[in-house]
Amino acid sequence: MGYGTLSLSELLDSVAAATPAPASGTAAAYAAALGAALAELAAGVSRDDAAVAAARELRVRLVQLADEDAEAYTAFLAERNDETRARIVEVPQEIAAAAAQVVALGERLVRDGKPSVAGDAQAAVELANGARRAADHLVALNQ
Repeated sequence: MGYGTLSLSELLDSVAAATPAPASGTAAAYAAALGAALAELAAGVSRDDAAVAAARELRVRLVQLADEDAEAYTAFLAERNDETRARIVEVPQEIAAAAAQVVALGERLVRDGKPSVAGDAQAAVELANGARRAADHLVALNQ
């Protein structure tokens, strides 16, 4: 679908619609992507170029995973087989793993970054932790 091209309002409307996708996996990926964006901000202010690059890479990957989750679930509904079921487990696992990386990066920035952006880094941790838990829950439901 390319949810990353939608305005925030359009994305929220899409998630809120009574349709199978996008839903919780897409929302979890975007929550973690917002966390990654906050980590990128904190890293930039802290002049940590390696952390900026890592956060940017995670942000981009999570936006991709948002689309992949919706596509995987739509494919599963169209054809319920082992391959499509595996995909609705794999994508949330990838979302959870990327979110965990955002958590680790955010925690490092809370500890080692500039104090003026510690709140942003902590918000990154909280958003990514929530996204990780949501994605882990999807994995358990879809297995």
